[in-house]
Amino acid sequence: MKKCKVCNKPAVYHLTEIQNGEAQALHFCEEHFQEYISGQTSQDEWEPQDDATLIELSSQELQLDEEMECPNCGITFQEFRSEGRLGCPHDYIAFREPLIQLLENIHGECVHIGKFPKRAPTSSQQQYNLIKLRRELTAAIAEENYEAAASLRDEISKLEQEEHAEPESDTSAE
Repeated sequence: MKKCKVCNKPAVYHLTEIQNGEAQALHFCEEHFQEYISGQTSQDEWEPQDDATLIELSSQELQLDEEMECPNCGITFQEFRSEGRLGCPHDYIAFREPLIQLLENIHGECVHIGKFPKRAPTSSQQQYNLIKLRRELTAAIAEENYEAAASLRDEISKLEQEEHAEPESDTSAE
């Protein structure tokens, strides 16, 4: 996968420019492509990275990653890459940086937002939101961010009240 010539993000735009009769390959992420196309930055300000430099940088990064080893189970990052499976829960800590890069390259993000089934009842979505807010509340208290904790507490209370409120039933006396 090609990297942006300006930053280390995966390139999503690949251009070939001909200057002085020579073709030059340009690879950009979304942000830097927009800057390049809009002319916000002159071409002289872009740091040129030829393919040889990118290959050298990538091989150095790969070599460092492959040498990493979990102190608990002894699996190397190279073994993980070949088998597709980690050896123990400590691997997530030992291989944190390359795993984050791997997830960003594959999914474009390293944070799972989550989805709900379309037919899921609203109560399951509320339960999910309550769990998420309680985690955030615990983190805010641990960080001694009491203003955020108070706001989260109020939001949790509001959701709990909505959850426990009985739906009004249409019972008319005949």
